[in-house]
Amino acid sequence: MSRQIHEFNDIIRKLRKNLFGKGPERIQTIFVNDMAISTLYGNLSPSEQFIARTVEGREMVHAARTRMIQNVYATAAPEGMEELVGAKFVHLFSDIKVEDDIAVSVFLFDRPIDQNGHLGGESDAAR
Repeated sequence: MSRQIHEFNDIIRKLRKNLFGKGPERIQTIFVNDMAISTLYGNLSPSEQFIARTVEGREMVHAARTRMIQNVYATAAPEGMEELVGAKFVHLFSDIKVEDDIAVSVFLFDRPIDQNGHLGGESDAAR
């Protein structure tokens, strides 16, 4: 995995840990043209897992997670993200499948960020 993708994954993990009290256990990211596409595994806190045992609870966790993360990114890119990829952050598209505890985030930038040919990487649990 490239250093750039490793650092990108660390930015995502730290932000989500600060926001939700728990960061993803594993992140896999690829850079394609003007996008960074991240798949995040093991996102839910024990409390969220408990709440998600019912249909209504899953819907509540889904809505809270997607709205909170989109609200955070709507105000500004996480510290260091734009400098790392050399492009301005434009928008985040994000969703989570609560039942499987998998989330996908697509980060859109104002210009290509894959110029170095780095096409993927994975980062294990937070250190």
